[in-house]
Amino acid sequence: MPTARVVFYQEQQRCPVLEWLDDLPKKVQAKAQVRVERLAELGHELHRPEADYLRDGIYELRWRVQSVNYRILYFFHGKAVVVLAQGLTKEDRVLVQDIELARTRKAAFEADPVGHTYTEE
Repeated sequence: MPTARVVFYQEQQRCPVLEWLDDLPKKVQAKAQVRVERLAELGHELHRPEADYLRDGIYELRWRVQSVNYRILYFFHGKAVVVLAQGLTKEDRVLVQDIELARTRKAAFEADPVGHTYTEE
């Protein structure tokens, strides 16, 4: 049974992370799905190498396919895990602008959780 409910951030009737994932190769999508399921299962207990704390309440979910590091940024909101932003890089660190985008989305979600929770139509 999951310890955390995973929700996806939406803005202007779209979900940026799911759109990003849809454009990735199937192998990358499959690894992402496994990581998200592990996050739901373990919540705060998920650690390196699968997840890590960045700063300001923002965490990263991590996986690698060939030479590319993929990341999804998220935070904890009560018993929910809110997926905020995505990124991929050939480097070993998350770009500052990706963290700033996640911080902005985190603030927007905290101000209006219902309005920023993605629901399938």
